[in-house]
Amino acid sequence: MQNPSNLSYWEHQSFFGPAEVVIIGAGLVGLTAALYLKQLRPTWRVVVLERGGLPSGASTKNAGFACFGSISELLEQEKRGDLEAVVAARCAGLARLRTLVGDAELDYQPVGGYEVFRHEEAALAAECREKIGYFNDLLAPVTGHVRTFRDASHEAGRFGFRGVETLLKNECEGSLDTGRMMRALLARTWAADVPVLTNCAVETIENTDSGGVRVVLANGVTVEAGQALVATNAFAPELLSEVAVTPGRGQVLVTEPLPNLALTGTFHYDHGYAYFRQLPDKRLLLGGGRNLDFAAEVTTSPGLTEPVQQYLEQLLHNVILPGQQPRIDYRWSGVMGFGPALAPIIDWVRPGVLAAVRCNGIGVALGAGTGWLAAEKLSRA
Repeated sequence: MQNPSNLSYWEHQSFFGPAEVVIIGAGLVGLTAALYLKQLRPTWRVVVLERGGLPSGASTKNAGFACFGSISELLEQEKRGDLEAVVAARCAGLARLRTLVGDAELDYQPVGGYEVFRHEEAALAAECREKIGYFNDLLAPVTGHVRTFRDASHEAGRFGFRGVETLLKNECEGSLDTGRMMRALLARTWAADVPVLTNCAVETIENTDSGGVRVVLANGVTVEAGQALVATNAFAPELLSEVAVTPGRGQVLVTEPLPNLALTGTFHYDHGYAYFRQLPDKRLLLGGGRNLDFAAEVTTSPGLTEPVQQYLEQLLHNVILPGQQPRIDYRWSGVMGFGPALAPIIDWVRPGVLAAVRCNGIGVALGAGTGWLAAEKLSRA
């Protein structure tokens, strides 16, 4: 008999053996769900499967913004549902992440988030400025601050931006190191006796006669479990066609080190579709632009496009660092999951199969909270 995977007895028993729960996706949601599940059910055997060598979506590719929304974003999002509950979930998720990993390991910096308005956006700037008091009152019970937002236009001169007169600051946002976050979560997951198996692409999830699930991998290996959690965000429809998730690719670039760079804070522009910040080694990170052509960015394929890259570079050269032409040292893209509702999907979609997906481009804020809610559901089933 052939053994195409060439797995040994030991590998089957210690890594791919039967489990109470198999988690598909080793991103922020999948790993936090694994950690919380082991807290709730310490004796359960849990295994995490990841298709890539590293998480393949956005968890290791995001910009490291610990944010929950600028005023222009909140104005639009308020039209789609209970904004106070949405922001509360984002703030709670950030608090969970900081508690689970720790600010030192995250390199969490409470620097605040600025929304940038150029001269030509004066009308939008005025509308957002008028809403400062309203959003401060609405979100005070959520953030614990009576003055979450303030007009910081007097600070515009110190950043050296061109054509920017209005800055509105969210005092309750910050930044973190995405790579350190994921390394810490991976280390904690292994330490909790949960194997995280990479390069294990899942082809199908089947129900078994015994009431459990069978996860079939592309290499022919199968994993038997009582339950499965699909935490693959934008990639979820590849396994669960009934899940309403639309992918959205985000492109990012990072410059060479710039010794004179002094941008303390995180920065949002164009309704949050563009964002930038300074990294610890004095590089500038800049991303976004998918609103230039939404249809082109509705894809799970990695890649860069000339229009978006040109837009980012023009924003860099003409507004953020006027008169400078820094070398671009890194370019990449990550894939996020979006849908008609702002809240994530955390639901049973098939017998024994739970989906925890669709973080709507704000996975850093929602990931740990989504993982917690998924773990609770799994532990009670």
